Amino acid sequence: MLPEHDNIFLLNHLYNDVMVEKPSMPTRLVWMDLEMTGLDPESDLILEVAMEITDFNFTTLASYEARVNQPKQSVLEYMQRNVWWANYPQLREEFLAGLDKAKPSQVVAHELAGLINEHCGQDPAIIAGNSIHSDRKFIKRYWPEVDLKLHYRMLDVSAWKVLMQGKYGVQFKKKEVHHAFDDIQASIAELQYYLEWFKHGSENS
Repeated sequence: MLPEHDNIFLLNHLYNDVMVEKPSMPTRLVWMDLEMTGLDPESDLILEVAMEITDFNFTTLASYEARVNQPKQSVLEYMQRNVWWANYPQLREEFLAGLDKAKPSQVVAHELAGLINEHCGQDPAIIAGNSIHSDRKFIKRYWPEVDLKLHYRMLDVSAWKVLMQGKYGVQFKKKEVHHAFDDIQASIAELQYYLEWFKHGSENS
């Protein structure tokens, strides 16, 4: 039988080796963007999703995009109560027309979770994008399977936007496209623009 102090040493050793989760550095960014009928996850629906997984050099490792099947009448009602859609009638009709050929929501969730598993593994899956907290609320509400794969930390390009505009007067001109995949590309380009400014542009300001 081991002396008491040896027992304590052994328990501490096991705790440090097994029980304490050693932090791992992120190596992947999970860029995501959703198009929804509105901004309330409790009463609006997801229409489209895109995801692009990159490393921190923004090299694309995997990409995914899908329209999400939703009850057409519900989508129409939600769009009608949201005045934003009145300014984009062509986009509204495009989404409505594509509902019949869209994938079931749970199929989309399963495919997204599978890609995150495949390309992030045990590494932290850091979700990234513009105002990504809004998308994350919908993911949590409708796709908990995906939300559980994502790290609690997020890389929100909008936070960079506020800093760059407010402190340095740097403005990134972003096109308003309102398609999930195009919005991801714009978010990646925006972050790259800011990082390049710190490398080169700040020297001339």
